[in-house]
Amino acid sequence: MPEVITVPLAGGEVIDAYVARPTGDPIGGLVLIHEIWGLVGHITDVADRFAAEGWLVAAPDILTHGGVAPALGEELFALVNSDDEEARTAAQPRMREALSGMRAPEYAGWAVAALRAVVDWLAEQPGVDDRIAATGFCFGGTYAFLLAAHDDRVRAVAPFYGTAPSADRIADISAPVLAIYGQHDPALIDALPAVTEAMAEGGVDFTAVVYPDSAHAFFNDTGRRYNRTDAADAWERVTAFLRSRV
Repeated sequence: MPEVITVPLAGGEVIDAYVARPTGDPIGGLVLIHEIWGLVGHITDVADRFAAEGWLVAAPDILTHGGVAPALGEELFALVNSDDEEARTAAQPRMREALSGMRAPEYAGWAVAALRAVVDWLAEQPGVDDRIAATGFCFGGTYAFLLAAHDDRVRAVAPFYGTAPSADRIADISAPVLAIYGQHDPALIDALPAVTEAMAEGGVDFTAVVYPDSAHAFFNDTGRRYNRTDAADAWERVTAFLRSRV
């Protein structure tokens, strides 16, 4: 059954995390990191889907700390995905203002520490042992990469259209990586050759899958860029990869 827990952080702070549990013993623990919209309904639905595959899933809310609580994230997502072009354009200044907190220099360090606290929680749960993996989407894909670079307890990582760390940080990744992209995502696709080279130089077991007909955020079935066929294929690839590597 799904639940919301509080995860303690250093300094007495806590964050919420949505937890979805499998019906039997878990095949492992999974950190699921949300998009830039925060811990919204789409992400809790994905958490439930992973739990149905056998994972004990913890999906932390790491954007409320940056100024975007789930309710605001849902509202902004609806505006940006509106069929009304004027509404989408009008939402941009509000988006920039809302997301300014997570662009602060100190935010990334806080977020990685928070994610490591979620790994702490998963590691203590019965049946998980040391079988811990991570995945995430967009913003969450970027932080899935970063978590793997900062915590060698993560044994497999599957970022969806995330920005890879710098080359020196890539060398700290010990987990195998399956990275998912849409071809119509210029910034990430243009960077991919250099990322692939840095992964090879760092000795990282790295596989990139690029879907030629998809764009950024193609997995999100509540958004305008959703590609049903590619999302289904990516789901099969990622679930098989994570299961095989933990």
